[in-house]
Amino acid sequence: MTTVLVLGAGIMQGPSLRAARRMGWRTVAADANPEAPCRSLADRFEHVDLKDREGMLALARCLRENEGLDAVFTAGTDFSTTVSYVCERLGMPGVPLAAAERATDKYRMRRALRDAGVPCPDFVEYDGTGDPADAAGNLHLPLVVKPVDSMGSRAVRRVDARDELPEACRVAMAASRSGRAVIEEYMDGPELSLDAIVWRGQATVCGVADRIIRFPPFFVEMGHTMWTALPDAERRSVERVFRDGIRVLGIDNGAAKGDIKLTARGPMVGEIAARLSGGYMSGWTFPLASGVDVTEAALRVAAGLEPGNLSPERRWTSAERAFISIPGVVRSVEGVAEARTTTGVREVFVLTGVGRRTVFPTSNVEKAGNVIASHESRERAVTAAEAAAALILVRLEPGNDRTDAFLFGDPSGCPHPAFTLERDDDRSALAAMPAFLGDPVAARAGAPVEVLALPGLANEPSRDWHGLSLRKAVGQLADRGIIRLVNVSSTGTFALGGVFWRAFLRGSVQAGAYVADSLAGGTGVLHR
Repeated sequence: MTTVLVLGAGIMQGPSLRAARRMGWRTVAADANPEAPCRSLADRFEHVDLKDREGMLALARCLRENEGLDAVFTAGTDFSTTVSYVCERLGMPGVPLAAAERATDKYRMRRALRDAGVPCPDFVEYDGTGDPADAAGNLHLPLVVKPVDSMGSRAVRRVDARDELPEACRVAMAASRSGRAVIEEYMDGPELSLDAIVWRGQATVCGVADRIIRFPPFFVEMGHTMWTALPDAERRSVERVFRDGIRVLGIDNGAAKGDIKLTARGPMVGEIAARLSGGYMSGWTFPLASGVDVTEAALRVAAGLEPGNLSPERRWTSAERAFISIPGVVRSVEGVAEARTTTGVREVFVLTGVGRRTVFPTSNVEKAGNVIASHESRERAVTAAEAAAALILVRLEPGNDRTDAFLFGDPSGCPHPAFTLERDDDRSALAAMPAFLGDPVAARAGAPVEVLALPGLANEPSRDWHGLSLRKAVGQLADRGIIRLVNVSSTGTFALGGVFWRAFLRGSVQAGAYVADSLAGGTGVLHR
C-alpha cells in the first residue's frame, strides 16, 4: 500500500487527506496543533511542528524504515521547503530543495526571475540596516512592503509615501521568520491565481481564477472566481509568464501556485510557490469547476507517478466569497444553516466561534469564514456565494471597548466603512436626527428596537463588504427581529436615531445588532 506523509492537518490539507483515502493510500498527518481540524481524516496523526525539519525528517525516516513511505506532501502551508528537505535527504521524489527555497524566499525568487528576464516588479531587500527609504533608492511610489518568507498576505501593505516605510518594514520584518522584508514597486492591474502540476519539467496549468482584493493599504482576498473572465489571449499570456517562472525557479516535478498581475506592461509575477494553493482553490473551486481532482494529481507526482489526465471534464463556474467581522468578541454565529441551504452553495467554512476575538482583516488569515458555490452559470454561482456569505451574522458581545472604538471612535480607526450615504436627503436627515428619542427604559425587552428611518433608504446605491445594499442590510436586521424602522410621527416612547445610523454606516448588519444588543444590556452605547 502506498503511504504518504502529509504536512499539516488543517482545513487546507483536508483535500489531500481525502484524496489519498479515495486512492486507497495510507496517510500519516503531522501538525504542531494537536487539535488540528482534519487530523481525524488521517490513518495516523503525529504531533510534529512543520518548522522542525529535523523532527520531520526523523518521522519520515522512521516511517520509511519500519512501515514504508512513498511520498511527502503539503498544500496551502508555508512549509514546502520542509517537504523538499525531507525528500532530498531520503532520496524521494520531490521539488529540489534549492527550488523550494527560491520559491519560499521572496527576495531570492525576485532575483532569479529578474536575472532570467521573467517580468516582475523592481525590488530591494531590507534587513533593518539603515533607513528603508535609502534602501528603496530609486524605486517608484507606490511601493509594497512584505515579509520575505510568509504567506496569507500577513504584514503586506502598500506604501504611498516614503515616510510610511519604517513602520511598514518594522511590521513586515516582525512577521518574517528570517527577519527580512522586500520593498517592491506596486503592480497595478487585476490579479489572477493559478495552480499547476509539473511532471518531468512540463507544467500543466490547472485553472486561472480572478481574485477580489480589498481594504487598501492591505491586500485582503475577499474571494475568487474560477474560471477567469479574461479574454483568451490575455489568459494565455498570464499562463505563459507563470510557466516561465516555474521553469526559472527550478520546480521540475511537483506542484506550483502563482499570483500573477496583469499590468499595463503585461503579466508580472507577484509570487510563485512550490506547492498547491491554499485559499480553497486547488481543493475546492477548481475541482468543482472542472471535474478534475488536482490534489490527487499532485499526490501522484509526489510519489513519482504520472499525474494522470488533467483535461477539464466540464466548465462550470465556482465562486468563493469570504465573510468578515468588525473588532470584538463573538457572542454567536447566526445564519449558517440558511447559507448552507442556498441553492448552488457547496461548502461553508466558519473560522470563528463563541468567545473568540475578532479583528477587521488586514490579511487573509483574519477572516471569519468562507462560502463556496458552483453552477453552470457564472452569474448564478457568484450570486449564490455572495448571497450566502451575506446571510451569516457574526454577532458580537455588547459593551466591548474595541467594538465601540471601531463604531464610534476616530474615523481613522475605521478606514473602510461599510456604507457611505450618497443622497442629500439622507445626509440632511441624519445630520438633523437626534441620537435617540424618549427614555431607553421604555424599550420593551425582547421586542425589536425601533429605529428612525432615513427618507431615501431604498435608493441608496452604496454596498457593504459582503455586497449588501443599505436597504437589504437594514432588512436583514428587521427580518431577524432586531429592529423595526419607524417614522418620527409614528414612534412610541423610545427610538434609536443617529447613534444607530452612525454605527450602522461603519459596520453594517453586525453594527446594527451590536447597538441593539448593547441597548438591551444597558452598556451605555447611547452616550456615544
